[in-house]
Amino acid sequence: MAFNLSSGAGGRRSRGLPAMAEINVTPFVDVALVLLIIFMITAHVMEYGIEVQVPKTKSVSSSVKESPAVVLVSATGDLYLNNTPVPRVVQLASMIHARFPGQTDVYIRAAAKTPWELVAQVSAELGSAKFGLKYVTEPYDAVPRH
Repeated sequence: MAFNLSSGAGGRRSRGLPAMAEINVTPFVDVALVLLIIFMITAHVMEYGIEVQVPKTKSVSSSVKESPAVVLVSATGDLYLNNTPVPRVVQLASMIHARFPGQTDVYIRAAAKTPWELVAQVSAELGSAKFGLKYVTEPYDAVPRH
């Protein structure tokens, strides 16, 4: 509450009260108290943390010295087995058996513009040869958007 102590006619000014030039600190104190309460509640968690049980793994020595069998299907329909051209789809399984003896899994990587029919033919041919099929994909973040 503001008082005007100036002397004048009857203690009042004829033009009205002057503007109050004080800052209202009540909202500032309210916000400070709320932040203090939040800090007091979260300080206990920040000090000790949350315990998480992470799975443990063993280091396994890899017996495979050569790179795995990767079949690349280009957008033009060309087939490659680890950068070696493959003339026909039917020769793919025999080439994998010759180059990778004992291999049970084959990675298939296709370009984005590759017709699905060709990828299905390669998958069917390798599946009939009893290979485990694994498809190489890229995450959506790595794919450029146009």
